[in-house]
Amino acid sequence: MKKILLIDGFNLTFRAFFGMPELTRQDGFHTNAIHGWLRTIWKIEDAEKPCASAAFFDTGGSRKREKLQQSYKENRSETPVELKPQIPVIKQMTALMGISTHESHGVEADDLIASAVENLREKTEEILIISADKDLTQLVGPGVGQLLPPPTARPSLGWRKLDADGVEKKFGVRPTQIAEYLALVGDTSDNILGLKGVGPKTAATWLKKYKDLQGIFDNSGRLNPKRFQGIVYESIEFLRKNLELTLLEKDHPIENPGGASIQIEELCQLLAKMEMPNAIKAARKRYA
Repeated sequence: MKKILLIDGFNLTFRAFFGMPELTRQDGFHTNAIHGWLRTIWKIEDAEKPCASAAFFDTGGSRKREKLQQSYKENRSETPVELKPQIPVIKQMTALMGISTHESHGVEADDLIASAVENLREKTEEILIISADKDLTQLVGPGVGQLLPPPTARPSLGWRKLDADGVEKKFGVRPTQIAEYLALVGDTSDNILGLKGVGPKTAATWLKKYKDLQGIFDNSGRLNPKRFQGIVYESIEFLRKNLELTLLEKDHPIENPGGASIQIEELCQLLAKMEMPNAIKAARKRYA
């Protein structure tokens, strides 16, 4: 397989929902996320020309991380009521488009993506992860890149690819150090508190010099600024727990990622149900 896309389902779904104006069927059912998802997937496929694609969705969070930290992701807002009914439609539509869909209760999509990367690394020339999630940058490496959507604040930047050098330029550390970097600085999107006072520049400096958290612990008496020497030594267990929260799991079984087939008639029936006649014409032309 030359290239496979691994799509962070909810990351892209939320962007599709908020990036489109309000659209509804005649009965009032909201369809803006469905329109946005379809448009985005087709745009990416046209640009990247993958041999196959797979999409990964969350179904209720991470059992493991919630045991480690009860407040994990508690700061996230509720899914908008207009979006909730669109999610099953998006999943169904995605599968009919020939994109395999994957989810596992109690396992986050990020961990499923990490497991898929591990599964596909030796079988695929290029793996491209579609997500804005910085957690996933820890997977970037030889043959594995990340495609970032346009930032909300600067949409003119467009879609951008990150390789290992791009990750280091963005965060100051290599992809293999991202989990430890996040353990130090925290991750507000997941409600993970970092070490108080440690910002991105300090964390990157320590990791460049001492390689990993254990190296930082072993050299806690030499750290600069000096005020952190005692703080880090007293926070070893806290930071080890943080690393368990930020390190992606790679051992979940993923059945046949990218192995779905296009079902054009069923797809067109679903698009008709969503009152999307232009999408039907485009789909018939695209999948002819």
